[in-house]
Amino acid sequence: MKVSIPSPLLSYTRRSEVDAEGTTLAELMADLDRQFPGLRFRVIDEQDRLRPHVRFFVNGEQILDLSRKLEATDSVQIVQALSGG
Repeated sequence: MKVSIPSPLLSYTRRSEVDAEGTTLAELMADLDRQFPGLRFRVIDEQDRLRPHVRFFVNGEQILDLSRKLEATDSVQIVQALSGG
C-alpha cells in the first residue's frame, strides 16, 4: 500500500510516498523500518506508543491504535507536527 511520508522523515526515505506492507499499522511500521532503518523510532517510542507529535491517517481518518487493521487498498499518511520557538 502507499504511505505518505512527512517532510521531517524524508532523510530516511528520500521520497514523499513509499510502498509498504502490513495487516496492521504496527506491521506496516515494522516493514517501513526494514526498508528505512531508524524510521520507526522517530514515529513510535520505546513503549510502542505513537510519539506525541505524530499522527496516522488511514483513508483520511485519524488513527491512534497501532493494532488498527489495514487493507491493501488503504491509503496511509504519517503526519508529523513541527515544533520550535
